Amino acid sequence: MSLRRSRRIGPAACLSLLALALGGCSLTRPPSSVDAPLPAQWHAPLPAPGASAALPHGGSVRELTEWWRQIDDPLLVELIDAAENASPTLASAAARVSEARASSVAAGAALLPNLSGTASASRGNSQFAGTSGFGSAATTTGGSTATPIVTTYQAGLQASWEIDLFGKLRAGRDASSLRLAGADARWHQARVSVAADTANLYFNERACEQLVTVAENDAKSRGETARLTELSMRAGFTAPADAALARASAADASNRLKLQSSQCAVVRAGLVALTGLDAKVVDQKLAAAPADRPLPRTRTVQSVPAEALAQRPDLYSAELDVAAASASVGEAQRARYPSLTLTGTVGKLQLRTQGFKETLDTWNIGPLQLTVPIFDGGALAANVDAATARYDEAASVYRGNVRQAVREVETALLNLDSTTRRADDADVAVQNYQASLDAMLARYQSGLASLLDLETSRRLLITALTARVQLQQERSDAWVALYRAMGGGWVRPDGATAISQTAPQQETTSSKSQ
Repeated sequence: MSLRRSRRIGPAACLSLLALALGGCSLTRPPSSVDAPLPAQWHAPLPAPGASAALPHGGSVRELTEWWRQIDDPLLVELIDAAENASPTLASAAARVSEARASSVAAGAALLPNLSGTASASRGNSQFAGTSGFGSAATTTGGSTATPIVTTYQAGLQASWEIDLFGKLRAGRDASSLRLAGADARWHQARVSVAADTANLYFNERACEQLVTVAENDAKSRGETARLTELSMRAGFTAPADAALARASAADASNRLKLQSSQCAVVRAGLVALTGLDAKVVDQKLAAAPADRPLPRTRTVQSVPAEALAQRPDLYSAELDVAAASASVGEAQRARYPSLTLTGTVGKLQLRTQGFKETLDTWNIGPLQLTVPIFDGGALAANVDAATARYDEAASVYRGNVRQAVREVETALLNLDSTTRRADDADVAVQNYQASLDAMLARYQSGLASLLDLETSRRLLITALTARVQLQQERSDAWVALYRAMGGGWVRPDGATAISQTAPQQETTSSKSQ
């Protein structure tokens, strides 16, 4: 009897417990952002205005295409577009965005009432019809009572709603929304990486073709020298040792040409794999395009690292991971507190038996159910500890990513500055070695210089030409690395221009704010 009475006063007891719980509840969770170890200024020298890669395309596919068109090389734009369409990394990132969007919708739906429809039908013998006044009484046959057959149809709507007392569902929704924004940022980062990888391979292939041209000219020149020396030796004007030296030099040049050509083929194979285009099509397009193109000219790099690195999608994603982990900690904490659920039903019930039919309208509100965790073996507390550990990991990863980003920008700036300062020296070296070779060739043809002197001058020129091409390749690599390190021009959707360098106060959620 006491048990039944306790059930009847259940709602009042629930409200009393709820009041006590709300009155003494104070929830805290870790800060949604953490400090970032950033220097006040870049240590490396900044490129001159108009010669660097910052904010080149604003995160827009159209503007990205237009930005690459500044090189006046349609083939590079075509290759980047093909690489984006064929990239499994980009497709995977897009799939994760879709997954995160679905999870965000599901988390937001948990805050709303849940409505479901029900329908059922049953048939069987029952004493209900004979005892309730519906239909005729049970019939008697041969001294036995026949129970009537009853057919029951029932349809209705059932609603349930978990009232978010302590913000558990809101915290889950916030975490899912932050993860969605982070997945979108990672998609942009994948796009930037695909464009940078394609540009790197393309510039390397163009530099490789320039080296092939240098090797071809060298092999042609040495082959001609070997032919003339062979004729001179047969005429008795040149020693056999000089002819042997000329043949060895020509063979060495031919070997370097073949090696350089094979290296270019390897680079082209990388472009084929990255873009998904047919190898013959790539070869034809590369053969029709000029091998030497200037780099684009864009706006200068921000001198303040916090403002520059705020435009990196990977850092923004890591920052959102910290905020999402903080919300997950709050969700796990709030799961340890009471939950309140309200249910209700409305429907129709139809009874049929022995020619009798009756339809009843039914509805019900309740129960209003309060669930208070008492003993779970430490499972809920362990969930909080696990969420806190994931938050610590996200904060550590974020700080590490910031340090790595600073290093990448500094390295790209140093390499870009180094290649810029060395460019004039490389040009001067090529010009003077060319003049020296021309003079030495004239002396050799007039008999005033030996073949060994000519080959020495030629070797020095080839070394200088190769070094200049490699310097141009190094500069293009540094330029693309800076493009990637500065976020490829992606712009934060929240409009922020700086990464937070101080940790905010801990968020406190009390019962007064619920």
